[in-house]
Amino acid sequence: MIYITSTALRLGSPPVMGINMGEKHGSLKARENQRFKHRVFAVDGAGDAAPFPSFLPKEVEKIKDPFARSLSKRMQRLPVQMGFPESCIMSSCIKPLRQSNKTSPVVLLHCFDSSCLEWRCTYPLLEEAGLEAWAVDVLGWGFSDLESRPPCDVASKRHHLYQLWKSYMKRPMILVGPSLGASAAIDFTVHYPEAVEKLVLINPSVYAEGTGELAKLPEMLAYAGVSFLKSLPLRFYANMLAFNGIPFLTILDWTSVGRLHCLLPWWEDATVNFMLSGGYNVISQIKQVKHRTLIICGQNDQIVSYQLVVKLHSELSNAIIREVSGSGHLPHVDNPECVAKLIADFAQGDADVNAKSQFCSAQLTALPR
Repeated sequence: MIYITSTALRLGSPPVMGINMGEKHGSLKARENQRFKHRVFAVDGAGDAAPFPSFLPKEVEKIKDPFARSLSKRMQRLPVQMGFPESCIMSSCIKPLRQSNKTSPVVLLHCFDSSCLEWRCTYPLLEEAGLEAWAVDVLGWGFSDLESRPPCDVASKRHHLYQLWKSYMKRPMILVGPSLGASAAIDFTVHYPEAVEKLVLINPSVYAEGTGELAKLPEMLAYAGVSFLKSLPLRFYANMLAFNGIPFLTILDWTSVGRLHCLLPWWEDATVNFMLSGGYNVISQIKQVKHRTLIICGQNDQIVSYQLVVKLHSELSNAIIREVSGSGHLPHVDNPECVAKLIADFAQGDADVNAKSQFCSAQLTALPR
């Protein structure tokens, strides 16, 4: 079980959904209070009295995080045709309030074993910036209806995203992938270059050679390991390791947000299917990417090393790097203002991605090639 946990970390997926940084609780709480003071966060248009979607686990009602609650109420399922009519999958996502053919859609993927709720803090800022933002759940994770137990290997995840794009976006997109989501973004771009205008990779985990030895586990052991990964004690312990000086109840709440999708009845089957299929290995695909790419890295990332980020930068022919000071592995959670500004500038054509913007509360550093 320890091996399974360490491999999940190697894939760039700490089993947490929160703020991965070494700030003291006082400064962290001040930042959250300030952000919430300036934005009431009425993203669902009806406030906290609006109902949660019926397909979410009932445990969502116990979540206290106002950003997670609000974005949860925006979630919906869209039909995505995977082949024959009977293979339609009702796929969960956050759909933009307004769509326009004048701008490129910004499509937000998520980390390994996560969901679109990972974007709960950054998503409303992207909308405020005028972007057509989609936060989508990668096939096999998140809150899509997988009652039919479709394959959830890399090829199926790629095809599902393409069909979603083909049905609802239909224009080249700015594809955003954090952590292992960066591997998904690279894999998709190489196979469907016409669907992608630009790439944004956040603390990219792209040098893992798939799921490694986990792909060779007997099915019984694979299920036991996956069950262990969703356990509340393990995820709570991971949060305790990731945060300093955070109150017990806050960590407990973040743990509930991060494991909410694991409570769906098909989560174990989908995760085991992905694990045994071998997972993402995009090392040979990296140099095939010719699209303009923005790499965002957190200064204090403890999951993906700085050396690997620089290596990726050198292997991509048309990439720039921006570092977010003070942020960890999930800068789109711990510093959403900076990440939203970087993505908005990049999407709207600012090739230099102004590193001195007053929009950001933390210093941004441009790293030379």
